[in-house]
Amino acid sequence: MRSKVTVVGAGNVGATTALRIQSLGYADVVMVDVVEDLPQGKSLDMLEAGPVVGSDVQITGSNDYAESADSDLVIITAGIARRPGMSRDDLLLTNMRITSSVTQEVVKYSPNCIIIAVTNPLDAMVQNVYETSGFPRNRVFGMAGILDTARYRTFIAQELKVSVEDIQALVLGGHGDDMVPLVRYTSVGGIPVTELMAEEKIDQIVQRTRNGGGEIVALLKEGSAYYAPSAAITQMVEAVLLDKHRILPCCTYLEGEFGINGLCVGVPVKLGASGIEQIMQIALTDDENKALQSSAASVQELVDVMREAKASGS
Repeated sequence: MRSKVTVVGAGNVGATTALRIQSLGYADVVMVDVVEDLPQGKSLDMLEAGPVVGSDVQITGSNDYAESADSDLVIITAGIARRPGMSRDDLLLTNMRITSSVTQEVVKYSPNCIIIAVTNPLDAMVQNVYETSGFPRNRVFGMAGILDTARYRTFIAQELKVSVEDIQALVLGGHGDDMVPLVRYTSVGGIPVTELMAEEKIDQIVQRTRNGGGEIVALLKEGSAYYAPSAAITQMVEAVLLDKHRILPCCTYLEGEFGINGLCVGVPVKLGASGIEQIMQIALTDDENKALQSSAASVQELVDVMREAKASGS
């Protein structure tokens, strides 16, 4: 019997994620969206691709959550997207209300599921979903570090004209302008990147990585990235459904790890069938730790704004 995955939000990120999961054949998929007939139409289109791509996966669209009942995994992509000139912070309160409502429905129909949150601003939304769900922390986490690391690896590969497969890297912290690409942990075929590239060029790549989402938003004019985000989500889905015990950077609720307590921030974790199986504590230099703490402080500011809004009922 195949697993069941629900994708909440049938926009570009959600629909592309659903298509990737269907193509892999690991799970039946339900797409839920508030727009009438949108998830039904997209899911039917994907279903009809099954004979061509060789997938017997069933994919269903719905405007209510009853179809999603007893999902093993739920991916929350619902929310408004960034527009040119809009920071992730601008999205905060609108997407907080959306993810709160979605999470309540998810918990009602799939109380034993694992939730992957993708809505921006990512770290704050993961925190909101975690607190709203009441689930243990291993079952609620967010996708961002994999995407940020993929962008970082892409830019290094372009600069050195090597395969992306040979680049190992790690990006920690919040999914924003102060994320923390760990240059010291970056290697190309096992060779430290600092042996292959000038410090100035590395700094430029780090900065481009931090602005990776904004660069795409500016080019698209309307909407935001979805091909790379959906690929990153699918890697997480695969790690869970196939119990792969992958070491991946994910946004998770920390309880003292890395000196951070009570906050959702991106760190390396072991990801398998039960969700987050272990938080991988790695040694950081003073400068790296300072950067991570600064990134966490930016996330904390957003969480504080959310809590004030909830307290005031706004």
